[in-house]
Amino acid sequence: MSKYLDFWKKMGVFNATATRSQYWIPTIANYFLLAIYYALTNQAQYVVNETYQMHLTLNSIMFVIITALLWLANFTVRARRLHDINKSNWWMLIEFVPLIGIIWLFILMLTASKPSRWTINQADIN
Repeated sequence: MSKYLDFWKKMGVFNATATRSQYWIPTIANYFLLAIYYALTNQAQYVVNETYQMHLTLNSIMFVIITALLWLANFTVRARRLHDINKSNWWMLIEFVPLIGIIWLFILMLTASKPSRWTINQADIN
């Protein structure tokens, strides 16, 4: 639970590191929580059917806000995870290479931690 809370507390932090568990635990938890939210509020219809004509309701507004917050938090934790393996944030752009990019980024997220230049800043964040 502490790793999940750290995920949200460090939502705007780029210049630090995140271990594998600090990345994967919140990422997997968010997929489950988002799936439950989509199912309970019937927001999954916009994702599954690819009908991007949302009606302006409280559920649709919450859907956009939650999705945007999750995207931002996931973006920053991915950047911190890349720092933990001593890679630059620019490695996230490899995701745009069709098929190979997504697989390569997934492998990078699984890579073990390496000493990096960002570990010094970790104490400043806690």
